[in-house]
Amino acid sequence: MHNLSVAGLIKGLKNKDFSSVELTQHYLNRINKSKLNAFISVTDDLALAQANEADLKIAKGNNTFLTGIPYAHKDIFCTKGVKTSAGSKMLDSFISPYDATLSHKFNSENMVMLGKTNMDEFAMGSSNENSYYGPVKNPWNLKKIPGGSSGGSAAAVASRIAPFATGTDTGGSIRQPASLCGITGLKPTYGRISRYGMIAYASSLDQAGPMTRTAEDAAIVLNAMAGFDSKDSTSATKETPDYTNQLTNSLDGLKIGLPKEFFSSGLDEGVEKVVMDAIKEYESMGAKIQEVSLPNSMHAIPTYYIVAPCECSSNLSRFDGVRYGYRCKDPKDLDDLYLRSRSEGFGKEVKRRIMIGAYALSAGYYDAYYLKAQKVRQLISEDFKKAFQSVDVIMGPVSPTPAFDLGSVKDPVSMYLADIYTLSVNLAGLPGMSIPAGFSKELPVGLQLIGNHWSEELLLNTAHQFQLKTDWHTSSPIEL
Repeated sequence: MHNLSVAGLIKGLKNKDFSSVELTQHYLNRINKSKLNAFISVTDDLALAQANEADLKIAKGNNTFLTGIPYAHKDIFCTKGVKTSAGSKMLDSFISPYDATLSHKFNSENMVMLGKTNMDEFAMGSSNENSYYGPVKNPWNLKKIPGGSSGGSAAAVASRIAPFATGTDTGGSIRQPASLCGITGLKPTYGRISRYGMIAYASSLDQAGPMTRTAEDAAIVLNAMAGFDSKDSTSATKETPDYTNQLTNSLDGLKIGLPKEFFSSGLDEGVEKVVMDAIKEYESMGAKIQEVSLPNSMHAIPTYYIVAPCECSSNLSRFDGVRYGYRCKDPKDLDDLYLRSRSEGFGKEVKRRIMIGAYALSAGYYDAYYLKAQKVRQLISEDFKKAFQSVDVIMGPVSPTPAFDLGSVKDPVSMYLADIYTLSVNLAGLPGMSIPAGFSKELPVGLQLIGNHWSEELLLNTAHQFQLKTDWHTSSPIEL
């Protein structure tokens, strides 16, 4: 059963090849045997209760398309009555009193939550080594990182211990782990999926999305995730289509742009070969390839690492040891309560970004740093607007290298460079995808697809057609 796609599982439930309870128990058994540390919480009892309810709905014909389908939920989405930790000691004991809109949507579909996946603390990281619960391991090589911050979700899907998982992408945290673990990951246009109940890192950048094995599965899941939410002031009122409707369109005449800045020094030769071979496959399907320029994309790292820390320093100010979350023992006074609760509750990377953000927003530095970063952000957005006047889709690498060894990158700045090809998409609020495109050094490599605003249908169609012609997305780790 675990080798079936979401589409295959839907068909199996419909044909009564298995029940939701049988399916759920099968995945729970696999999770409990896994050595990847992909889950923070495994919700066995809740999952089986939801599966039983789903089977009753199916028997009565009251089911929806996704009723009875199990999934893994990134532990950044609030789930009523279940621990929501955001990978942090600060929220290790936090039991959410309410559901995030996305959690509510899945519950309304009578889907089955297997558990909450491991992640970099407050979604800050590119390797999933910043979690309070320890690093997640890459299922292709247990000595390698899975990518972050949605590394637990990516590892769970790649190792077939969950049919699909949710992720969040602030600067590449869906696409980068999807690439390094060999799965399909979609970051939709900013505002396409509600952020209500999703613990905030950087509010103008955070976006939820599906992490699946195939583009078809991503389209199916996105149908359940997308839509306007009055509880989220950044939620788009734009009508959401059925994302499965355009999957079979021909790519003949599709105009693909290759940014010359993405194929410069720093890109691993093996990764570049995989990407260019994938581009040739698209050419064989009738796509037209041309070079484009995104000159300001190379400023994405300094721009992002001003904007995001500034927003995180504001968002994380609510964790003060007073209202909820970790509280230090026996504080001497209020200042001591604040100081020790935050210094003991937050990890090193979170504290580093809070300090950067607080500094950049301070009097005398706001104009020099934050305001200037916002201006460069606009220039990055304008580059994409210009490029999309001549092409339909932009393609390139997701990560400059395949997955690296756990613990091998000590310098924070070197770690930040792992996001060089993904950050600009978030800064511009565009949709982006990573799809399996091959292997380098026996490790998966993803191809990045970037679309104009609200072009998820085109990206999914472009990805699906590639997956009909190739079988990279069907590859599974040796450990399985």
